[in-house]
Amino acid sequence: MNKYDRITPEGTRDALFAECTLRRELENRLHGLFAARGYSEIITPTLEFYDVFNRDANPFPQEQMYKLTDAKGRLMVLRPDNTVPIARVCATRLRTAALPLRLCYQQNIHVISPSLKGRDDEISQAGIELIGSDSRMADLEVIAAAVDALQACGDEYALELGNAAFFRELMQQLPAPEQIKETIRDCIEAKNYPELNDILSALPESETTKALRMLPRLFGGEEVFEKAAKLCTGERFASILSDLHTLWKAVAQFAGTERVTVDLGMMHRTDYYTGMILRGYLSGYGEEILSGGRYDKLLAEFGYDVPATGFAVNIDAAVKVLSRQQTAAPAPASNVLIWAAEGCEAEAIEAATNLRKKGLVVEHSLSESLEDARQYAAAHGIDSVLPIEPSSKGE
Repeated sequence: MNKYDRITPEGTRDALFAECTLRRELENRLHGLFAARGYSEIITPTLEFYDVFNRDANPFPQEQMYKLTDAKGRLMVLRPDNTVPIARVCATRLRTAALPLRLCYQQNIHVISPSLKGRDDEISQAGIELIGSDSRMADLEVIAAAVDALQACGDEYALELGNAAFFRELMQQLPAPEQIKETIRDCIEAKNYPELNDILSALPESETTKALRMLPRLFGGEEVFEKAAKLCTGERFASILSDLHTLWKAVAQFAGTERVTVDLGMMHRTDYYTGMILRGYLSGYGEEILSGGRYDKLLAEFGYDVPATGFAVNIDAAVKVLSRQQTAAPAPASNVLIWAAEGCEAEAIEAATNLRKKGLVVEHSLSESLEDARQYAAAHGIDSVLPIEPSSKGE
């Protein structure tokens, strides 16, 4: 007996009918948004070599990747991230292309989520990557596109801005083993502040540990910059906060201060970000549906040292929100049901083809009798029934 032949694996599910329609509408909306900004679509393989994701920063623990081997015994993975393969493509096939490169995508990733977390292991993403510029304008272009993407997903949205360099600078100043620093990072990412306080209490008290304790409170509006400047002194922190403050003011100007917040404790599960980081939220969903930021060192790991920035939208999460906010348009009902008498099947196919060329939705009846076909049409809201019988040939 097949034990698992009627269920899907953990972290996966089937999507049906109205949800599929809503998903396709959102994907098309986002693709149009990206294309209107000059972004060209790219598709990378679902299967990649494990080495592609075995990065120096170890942002993808091997226990969180789906692994298999190819015919030669080489270790492969189902793509757990879209940015890294695009970095690979830019460093190889697009290495001689003129910069900046504006790339967009819509494809799935596969990540093994911790048990009992309720997260999907297969996630559909749509996003952009802007390759080859470290300018503030590049960051603002990406953030403006993120705001428009959030608006495409729902009216009630919020955007959070941070800077990965802020936490990295704190970690460099913390006198603690790397393992402890990694645990601190995990606690902040999971917002497990009781455990964070326990860890910090075991370390020598310093300005850095005080700042780390305050990270949960370094969240909000423009007042966050003043609080952070008092906690974290020094030229490096001043530079990070100044850059982020300037960026925040520009974003608030076109997105509105009520929608844009600062979070200096923001962490990403993928640790290749080096500067600006962002997250987007929709009302009615507890986790981010959009995330991204600047990653200036990733392409250098593939031998192509150019800066980059971008973001991804979690299509599955956005569809969950939209499905609660609106009813997806049902699949269009057929305008015409064609019933073919025995021997007239080919003529029915030809008639349907001609009607579809006129923009009609045409369905073939599989009923044995014309009366059954008419009953089917009435039950399914089909406008009319067209019988194709020997006497109607040539009509």
